[in-house]
Amino acid sequence: MKITVDQEKCCAAGQCVLIAPEVFDQRDDDGIVVLLDAEPDGDRHPAVREAAAVCPAAAITLHDDGD
Repeated sequence: MKITVDQEKCCAAGQCVLIAPEVFDQRDDDGIVVLLDAEPDGDRHPAVREAAAVCPAAAITLHDDGD
């Protein structure tokens, strides 16, 4: 799995950080998403999928490799 984020779309809700803090963070000044790990280990994939699904701005895109 590879992850990309669109910081222009991000509305700083922070749900991704709450669900997958090892993969996502937020900028201190405005709360916009920061991607910490663009290719997380398989054990993190379920949380990353959930974070992408609940993102209110659809700012997280997953590029699945079939796992």
